[in-house]
Amino acid sequence: MSVPPSPQRRKLKVLFLCTGNSCRSQMAEGWARALKSDLIEPYSAGIETHGLNPDAVRVMAEAGVDISGQRSKHVRELSAIEFDYVITVCDHAQEHCPVFPGRAKIVHRGFDDPPRLAASAATEEQRLAPYRRMRDEIRAFVEQLPHILETS
Repeated sequence: MSVPPSPQRRKLKVLFLCTGNSCRSQMAEGWARALKSDLIEPYSAGIETHGLNPDAVRVMAEAGVDISGQRSKHVRELSAIEFDYVITVCDHAQEHCPVFPGRAKIVHRGFDDPPRLAASAATEEQRLAPYRRMRDEIRAFVEQLPHILETS
């Protein structure tokens, strides 16, 4: 669980970056907001915008986290924010990560792409399975924040 920040410690500004800001980065922002809001000020964006994935919203709601109010944003919309960390959550975003001014440390933690994995699903349950797996893997990663960032 999270340790309360000391009075002099400010929240870390963390950007979760992926290709379209529709699924993985949205899940990461949602988990960080739900689990680590005492330590992290989370954001998500994409190097493109693909809209919020309804299956990502659905599986996060199953876990008790509402991301339906989030929206797909291009990373340029957040250019005025000085991030402490930028976490690329897909290989494409890592390869095309823009330069961030200031002290932002870029960290890569790739996750599989649920829409790609679900593309050939024959049933709704098969379609949602990769979303649920990524939701749970992303949660496990976020639970280790910020410690895992400070040691990387």
